Amino acid sequence: MSTEVSSNAFGKPVQAAEAQPPAPAKMSRESVTVIATLLVATFVVILNETIMNVALQRLMVDLGVDAPTVQWLATGFMLTMAVVIPTTGFILQSLTTRAVFMLALGLFTGGTALAAAAPGFEVLLLARIIQAGGTAIMLPLLMTTILTLVPVARRGAVMGNVSIAISVAPAMGPTVSGLILEHFTWRFMFVFVLPVALAALAIGAKYLTNVGEAEKARLDFLSVLLTVPAFGGLVYGLSQIGGGHGGQAGPGAVPIAALAIGVASLAVFILRQVRLQKSQAPLLDLRAFKFRMFTVSVLLMVVAMMSLFGGVILLPLYLQEIRGLGSLETGLSLLPGGLAMGLLGPVIGRLFDKVGPLPLTVTGSVLLVLSLFQFSRLDAGTPVWWIIALHVGLSFGLALLFTPAFTTGLNPLPPHLYSHGSAIMSTTQQVAGAAGTALLVSIFAVVSTTAGLVAGMSAAFLAATLIAVAAVVLSAMMRKTPGQPE
Repeated sequence: MSTEVSSNAFGKPVQAAEAQPPAPAKMSRESVTVIATLLVATFVVILNETIMNVALQRLMVDLGVDAPTVQWLATGFMLTMAVVIPTTGFILQSLTTRAVFMLALGLFTGGTALAAAAPGFEVLLLARIIQAGGTAIMLPLLMTTILTLVPVARRGAVMGNVSIAISVAPAMGPTVSGLILEHFTWRFMFVFVLPVALAALAIGAKYLTNVGEAEKARLDFLSVLLTVPAFGGLVYGLSQIGGGHGGQAGPGAVPIAALAIGVASLAVFILRQVRLQKSQAPLLDLRAFKFRMFTVSVLLMVVAMMSLFGGVILLPLYLQEIRGLGSLETGLSLLPGGLAMGLLGPVIGRLFDKVGPLPLTVTGSVLLVLSLFQFSRLDAGTPVWWIIALHVGLSFGLALLFTPAFTTGLNPLPPHLYSHGSAIMSTTQQVAGAAGTALLVSIFAVVSTTAGLVAGMSAAFLAATLIAVAAVVLSAMMRKTPGQPE
């Protein structure tokens, strides 16, 4: 098995078995190559997720479409992610690692090439949907591979590296997009990504080996059909309810109907999965929630994602609408926080392996509450350097939460639940992100119409602070979890 590495990896003579605790197992070169390849590919696809946000204004002019239409480039991407991610548990169990990687990066690369050459809005939207299909598969693939290849004693450190892809990539997206749009047309957002995606695809095709074995799993088509109204309805309804920050007060009938259909369909989907568990063929195996630390970690991730996504939307609104910064200046202002979160990830991962989750998550959640509360006190004259410092503090707090939550939650799962646990975490992140955005932007819109932009921003960040208090409670419940024996 590729996870086993001899004790003479550094050329030292092998001693007879001694009665001392073994050092953390070292991963084989093959395992490191597999994870590094997946990590680079994940970074590229997640970078692409946020690269479009700054470009929507330019696309409205170049493609001759209005604001609600161009917003579908972001909404369509998010909807596709929400529908595909719940199916990744089945995909990862049914196909080999190489096959899943080639499928994910093949879809992403094909979508990127199509986007670069898109003659109009409709083709560009189709290209974004194809890209989203590949993006949705990549992160659960990376998580499942890490759980399979990495010894429990080293998982924190490796998961810390994953945070580089998860947090630095989305933070860099607006900055990269702003720089490109400053000098090139919008097509170059895809032209520049395409060679990196092709290189990752070529490296993966050459070096990626299969991890574990594919199983003969049955696909329940009714469950697949239910994911569309369930997760699609939830994400669409929440994103549209929160989308009216341009002066519209209150949600429309369509988002509320989508949300109602989403909730009802999700209830049916859950009942269906519980029934299918008896025949060992659920699309998304919910028995992962029987593990207490998995449940606590998922709830902590939900709260953290609501705060993160709300902040990601609200801060650019504040910097552009209240402070009058341009898109490139806004992207550069948010970059230090994203870089701090990613660069601290590996350090926090190594700390996690030594001290466990409790000290890290409690510190991170308290820092989260304090940062968000300070954001609620911003006004039209707050220095930009102080906003950047607060954003770095917020990012540091989130970094202290994400790596311990991922690792603590997934560690106790048995191998047959790895892919399902990863899919559940990724799905709840999408829904929580949409919910956080909807709630906070709606509060901002409602208060802004009566009391002004600064008051709206203050009210929204105060709501985010109250949500983050739940993270303090959940963080205090975190405990170190031993890994399941293979």
